[in-house]
Parts: sequence; structure tokens; C-alpha cells
Amino acid sequence: MELDKRDLHLLRLLQEDCRRSNADLAEAVGMSASALWRRVRALEEAGVIERYGAVVNPGEMGLGFEAIVHVHLTRHDPDRIVEFIRAVEASPEVQECYATTGQADYHLRVLCRDLEAYNRFLEGFLFRLPAVSSAQTNVVLRTIKRNRPVSR
Repeated sequence: MELDKRDLHLLRLLQEDCRRSNADLAEAVGMSASALWRRVRALEEAGVIERYGAVVNPGEMGLGFEAIVHVHLTRHDPDRIVEFIRAVEASPEVQECYATTGQADYHLRVLCRDLEAYNRFLEGFLFRLPAVSSAQTNVVLRTIKRNRPVSR
């Protein structure tokens, strides 16, 4: 899908506040409300807009411990990798998971109540997965930038 200036403006506005009314968005990007509604539907159908949601402050929800976990696998057996991915997808502590190049095979962003809860996550979940060889934890001291609008 080819994105024009209006599309990019619309996407920025939706990422900043997806609760804005259709009429307000239409006025902001210079389109009629019906044309804007059709354009949003087209962006959704093309997969440009994946979903809508609220940005929640983890600390305010009692999740004060955040870590980036670098996971090393024992071997790259396809069945074990699928098992690892399914387990990570089902884990409420794992907010994000990336398969990357470099020393670690996967990088997880994990949220827990505190260090004790994180230790339970490691011992009761992560280290019990057959594919996991080891994990290195980097504790997040301060968040500098997160959940910023995607633009080009």
C-alpha cells in the first residue's frame, strides 16, 4: 500500500490518540468524514494499522521491576523453538520478544512486581523451558523512550 502525506498525518494522529472522533480526524487531515472512514478501513485491511489500544503505566499497576533478558538456546531444534515461542507468547510477564542476530538468540522485555517475582519467573518458567540454555538479565533503571509513534 502506497502511503501519502495525508495517510502519514492520519497515522501519527491515531497513534497519539486513537480515541479522537472520525470528524475531528477528518478535519485535521483535510478530508470528508466518509472519505477518512474509508481510508482508515483501507489502512486496517492492508495491515498498516494492526490494532488500537491504551498505553498503560506499568508502575501504576504495581509492576515496578522491568528487565531485558537475553536468552540463549541449547540448540536450534525446530520443535523446541516452537515450544519456546508458544510459552513466551503465553507468559503474562513477557511484554515483548525479539529473535535477533548476535550473541543471544532472543531478547525479552519482562515486567514483574519486584525482584522476588522476577526470580520466580526465571526459576519457575524460563529455566524450565527445554530450549533455554542460559539467560542474562539487564535490569531497566529508567525508561528514556517507549511507545513512540511510528513515522517515516
